[in-house]
Amino acid sequence: MKKAISKALLKMMGWKQGPIGEYVPKCVVCVAPHTSNWDFILGKLFYLSIGREASFLIKKEWFFFPFNLFFNWIGGVPVDRSKKTSVTDQMVDEFNKRKQFHLAVTPEGTRKRSEEWKKGFYYIALNAKIPILLAYFDYNDKEIGTKGLFYPTGDVTEDINNIRACYNDVTARNPKNFVKI
Repeated sequence: MKKAISKALLKMMGWKQGPIGEYVPKCVVCVAPHTSNWDFILGKLFYLSIGREASFLIKKEWFFFPFNLFFNWIGGVPVDRSKKTSVTDQMVDEFNKRKQFHLAVTPEGTRKRSEEWKKGFYYIALNAKIPILLAYFDYNDKEIGTKGLFYPTGDVTEDINNIRACYNDVTARNPKNFVKI
């Protein structure tokens, strides 16, 4: 039901589905470019339309009644910033606890222009020994899809540059806020 409704909503909004790629039970979903609040809504609809569910990080402080019910329902994963462990370690633990888990992360870390990408998504995947699914929004073509799986090698600089290069052919909702390499 969720799949059909999500497909219908995307179609009504004029969006088409791009490549999906192979399914893996665990991955970090690198979502780019991220320059608009619409990206969250479109991303959730796309992922549901292909029969998959993705979680996302949100501050633990937002998990109080009744908001906790809503955030749990849409896939929110509370992050405790007061813990001595890093968010990366918390998410690696989360991956280790689950048989299936897709965690969507926007590597830019903001909707504003960002020259450098945050590397947490990369280190989560590397330390959990899982692939990174490269998901994109192309507002020019009104297409949402994936560019395949990327397996971290441990060479963070080279890998991040290779991942970023995969997004050079897509157009953000606010192109001036997306830095291509």
